[in-house]
Amino acid sequence: MSKGQSESSVRVSREDTLFVRDACLCLHAQRAARALARRFDTAFRPFGLTNGQFSMMMSLNRPEAPTLQAVAALLAMDRTTVTAKLKPLVRRGLVEVSVDPDDRRGRRLALTDDGRALLAEAFPVWKRVHAEVEEEAQAVRPEFGADRLRADLLVLS
Repeated sequence: MSKGQSESSVRVSREDTLFVRDACLCLHAQRAARALARRFDTAFRPFGLTNGQFSMMMSLNRPEAPTLQAVAALLAMDRTTVTAKLKPLVRRGLVEVSVDPDDRRGRRLALTDDGRALLAEAFPVWKRVHAEVEEEAQAVRPEFGADRLRADLLVLS
């Protein structure tokens, strides 16, 4: 801010606002993510899950219990967010948290038998909705489709 200008006199122009609305990759990615999240949230509602909980449970579906740090890295979350997101799953008895035997400060996360059973019930619904989304993406942009979208998103992540 230059001398003599008050904070209230500094403004972003309407043209700049419209440019950001139309060009901002972050905004467009967030909007698309929210729309997809709502769609999967609706599909998972009969299971009492959100799309984020389904993804969390899928990230735990491994032969050996992953560390909290490994799950955080996979889901691009910080450890405190993963811990907060786990709480409802732990309360429902779908996930258990244990001390990491290799590092007593760390935690290991595992699906319970109930968690594996619920994931098995929800997975066919995910497959169906995911196939619908891929078909729609292909129909809108046949020259690109879902594989291209996935590749482009991976470049940004």
